[in-house]
Amino acid sequence: MSVISNGFAEFEPRRSGLAGLDEASTRTRTRRQRERRADVHRRRLITSDLAVVLIAVAAGVAVPVPQAAVAAASATVNGVSVVSVAAAALIVVGWLALLTAMRSRDPRVLGIGVTEYKRVANATLLAFGVLATVCALAPIPDSRGLLLVALPFGLLLLLLERWLWRKRLFVDRAAGRYLSRAIVVGHEDDVRYVVETIGQSCGPLFSVEGVVLDRSDGTGGSVRVGSRIIPVIGELADAAAAAARVGAESVIVAGQPSGGSNYIRSLAWSLEPIGSELVLSSRLVDVAGPRIHFRPVEGLPLIHVETPRFEGGKHVLKRGFDILAAGFGLLLITPLLLVIAAGIKLDDGGPVLFRQRRIGRNGETFEMLKFRSMVTDAEARLATLQARNDGSGPLFKLKDDPRITRIGAFLRSHSLDELPQLWNVVRGDMSMVGPRPPLPSEVAEYTSDVHRRLYIKPGLTGLWQVGGRSDLSWEEGVRLDLYYVENWSLTGDLMLIWRTLKVVFHPEGAY
Repeated sequence: MSVISNGFAEFEPRRSGLAGLDEASTRTRTRRQRERRADVHRRRLITSDLAVVLIAVAAGVAVPVPQAAVAAASATVNGVSVVSVAAAALIVVGWLALLTAMRSRDPRVLGIGVTEYKRVANATLLAFGVLATVCALAPIPDSRGLLLVALPFGLLLLLLERWLWRKRLFVDRAAGRYLSRAIVVGHEDDVRYVVETIGQSCGPLFSVEGVVLDRSDGTGGSVRVGSRIIPVIGELADAAAAAARVGAESVIVAGQPSGGSNYIRSLAWSLEPIGSELVLSSRLVDVAGPRIHFRPVEGLPLIHVETPRFEGGKHVLKRGFDILAAGFGLLLITPLLLVIAAGIKLDDGGPVLFRQRRIGRNGETFEMLKFRSMVTDAEARLATLQARNDGSGPLFKLKDDPRITRIGAFLRSHSLDELPQLWNVVRGDMSMVGPRPPLPSEVAEYTSDVHRRLYIKPGLTGLWQVGGRSDLSWEEGVRLDLYYVENWSLTGDLMLIWRTLKVVFHPEGAY
């Protein structure tokens, strides 16, 4: 082993375990496996993207839309302007080119969700923004159809198409296909955290074949993570050799192993001959990608973490979305609201609505509305049930609560009792998406950190509601709420609303 002049030779992983390996063929085989899987999925996306774009643009040209008068006459073929066809062809080419330029098919974002959808939406809006500018400078016949029909129709179809492929990718990954074989390197606690997080992901990217533990953690035969038993296949100095033995395409470094940056740098060099990728996992918790920016300064990679903002234009946009979504939702489900109200009234003759004081943004109190799902004297009977509390922390939850009415059990299991909160959203007490609205008694027990949940308005739905609800521990619920408070985005809100609709039909943890 060569001596490294800058003093970190002692951390260089031993390469003796690679003896006898044809490094060139190993590297080529590993990369080809990874690239083959990515190419198959990418070709599918290109084909389906092309089909969607052609359908959307054809609809934009074919659907009649009232046009403003155009000064210059243009030739037509079967009633369709030649200029419009040329413009449509340019839109098809430009749209597909921007989907590629925005890296919407990058293997690193496929199946992730928000990032992929954002890139698709940005490419679409940019393509039609250019078209709108061109139309403003040089009027094009039938251009309104492209803008008013092809844009929304195409964006909707593209997002639907990507969602369907994402679901297909999840099925393939669950069956063990399209997974990148990986090993995890680091201290045992960090390794457990990374393996557990990968296993809980809704769209797993890696198949963990083994772990490499820091020497200080010992060299036991296996590590238990939940119900899985993962073999320990080496020590830090053997990481590259261990990756070669199991054919790992990715080596995930969890936390900060002994040797620090010197070890990581040396490990990266040792992985080059076998073609494995180095992946660094940071436990910088509750900080999402949009708030993290990399800025290299003379070879020093600095990570900037933006301070979260709790007011400004972004929040004005959120309020506008709340008004439109809640108002439209109330109009759309009015018949359902009437049916539920009649069912509650017929069940026991009591009031339809339940009103309760909750704490909103900045500690302000408001009256939250719900369909009544319990008997009329439920609050008075609460004290007798405290000893049977199934909730954690300040929360009171009871799986078999005797106060719940017959119709109330159905309403609660499908979250239908919360529909009147759309009126709270219209009033400005709540938002469509946000932290769970807490009771005054809960807020009284908050520590200083948990008070950050009150920096934004509580939500009709949120990460707590779609992440398991009452089955979550108090600490996990707080973590999810704080994560949302500091990292929310309008795109993320739309995805949470979509996930909420799925939870309504497939309830989990609602009682």
